[in-house]
Amino acid sequence: MPDDTEPSNTDPPTTALPQLVIELRDLIVAYVRQETVTPLKSLGRYILFGLAGALLLGFGVVLLGVGVLRLLQTETGSTFRGDWSWAPYGIVFAVLLAGGAITWKARGVRRARA
Repeated sequence: MPDDTEPSNTDPPTTALPQLVIELRDLIVAYVRQETVTPLKSLGRYILFGLAGALLLGFGVVLLGVGVLRLLQTETGSTFRGDWSWAPYGIVFAVLLAGGAITWKARGVRRARA
């Protein structure tokens, strides 16, 4: 004859309700961290490195432009003197504009392949 005091394998486990609530809260907190906080940290790092790279690249392009401008102004002798003093600025502007257009076009090609 079976003993009625022992729980059978088909009976649901008897866990206190406060314990279930605590486990549910812990499960939800772990899930939120896994699905939101961790990806946001990765995204923040990605954005930080992207901004730092863009600033350094922009700073380098500005310095390169100023260097080319000074090169044209000092090493061309009297070519860009008087009425032609604006020409080095126009040349540097055109070179930077062309470099920007090439970069923009190359960026579009890479996106089309991806």
